[in-house]
Amino acid sequence: MPTFSPVRCGLAAFLLAAAPAAFAQTAVPPAAAPYAEAAARIRAAALADSAAYDRIAAISDAHGSRLSGSDALENAIDDILARMRADGLENVRGQPALVPVWIRGTEAATLIGPAGETPLAILGLGGSVGTPGIEAPVLVVSSFDELTARASEAAGRVVLFNVPFTTYGATVRYRGGGASAAARVGAVAALVRSVTPRSLSTPHTGTMRYAEGVERIPTAAVTVEAAERMQRMQDRGETPVVRLRMDAHTMPDRLSRNIIAEIRGRERPGELVVAGGHIDSWDVGQGAIDDLDGCVVAWEAVRVLRRLGLRPRRTVQVACWTNEENGSRGGEAFRDSLGTAVADVQLALESDEGVFAPRGFGYTGAAGGMETLRAAVEPLIRDALEAEPAAQIGIVSGGGGADIAPLMQAGVPGLSLNTANEDYFWYHHTEADTVDKLNPHDLARAVAATAVLMYVAAEMPERLPHGAP
Repeated sequence: MPTFSPVRCGLAAFLLAAAPAAFAQTAVPPAAAPYAEAAARIRAAALADSAAYDRIAAISDAHGSRLSGSDALENAIDDILARMRADGLENVRGQPALVPVWIRGTEAATLIGPAGETPLAILGLGGSVGTPGIEAPVLVVSSFDELTARASEAAGRVVLFNVPFTTYGATVRYRGGGASAAARVGAVAALVRSVTPRSLSTPHTGTMRYAEGVERIPTAAVTVEAAERMQRMQDRGETPVVRLRMDAHTMPDRLSRNIIAEIRGRERPGELVVAGGHIDSWDVGQGAIDDLDGCVVAWEAVRVLRRLGLRPRRTVQVACWTNEENGSRGGEAFRDSLGTAVADVQLALESDEGVFAPRGFGYTGAAGGMETLRAAVEPLIRDALEAEPAAQIGIVSGGGGADIAPLMQAGVPGLSLNTANEDYFWYHHTEADTVDKLNPHDLARAVAATAVLMYVAAEMPERLPHGAP
């Protein structure tokens, strides 16, 4: 892991003193000039230590993975609420949301072939039913169309969707809908090649859904290596056989909470700039990348503003939404809590793509909003991210996230933190989602940029336009 030496009070004080002068010597566009001095202070404070990394590590190590409905999630929520109160943030609270409860239980699979029996690394897909035991031949297909063409071969078999990763959106369809597609042609179970561009024999879990009126059959993810092996066996005219057992089951819904904390606006406290991520994760790894780091970056951004005594016109709020992974009920509960006041949300920012080297923000909103925000904040973000002059960093078109989608559907401008996340899907929904994959300095730069964005959006006199893009 790259190293980062925390630099504490001495350097922080020097930077805080020097930053305004540095900005005074730098040409700042007129729209950004009113915020330049505050942005310099924010940058210096955010980059002065490794607070974000330290918090992610402490919470990850204490609570581990945090699947919706689990005690681990609720314990982590209690921990974070206590830490936010200790930080001196305002109106710290848990916002109720009823969430689904899916239990993985024990699971095992074995590949039976000419070479004998080989254990398979699997992860049941969230929402799957279980099975006390199935042993059946495997039909390997590369698409829904191939399954349709070979439907007469599928009855009584385990269908394996061996679909190579192209984009997440294109490939994840097989994880989500593979079980029902296989059941329609008489399959007894469905397997899916893990949704990842690269594998070290690591299965990737994730949510799935059953279609109405279709038999519910068990479904799990296998590794890329196992999927390719069964493909080769079939191509040689051999018939792989899989033995599968899964104890997966669903329990009644359980009450969970979104985590909310804020700094009240000095002039327009009813208007809101909100940023966050989702606090739940899958039940493997530590959920550090997906998505505790997104929560902590927004949390630290608000904490930095408080430490500096910066109280903008509007309220700035951190939200850690619950149940993004298998229900999105936290985001819906958040939207519903606002009622008609959703019209008073200036913007909503979500970080849920891994906090690797930050590159800026993506924006989706009504015409004119991105231009207004770019003029006021983009030069300050580039400085916060220590961007080289030629670096492609700033605010670009196209942003949002699952938890802020309900707000965006109501017309609120939505943003996402953009990062150099080319290897994000190596770790996504696996045992490898652990804090050691993160870089402390990247996290600190993301905090700096997020805090600057939140401050400027909350301080600017203009309202960003609402409505469809």
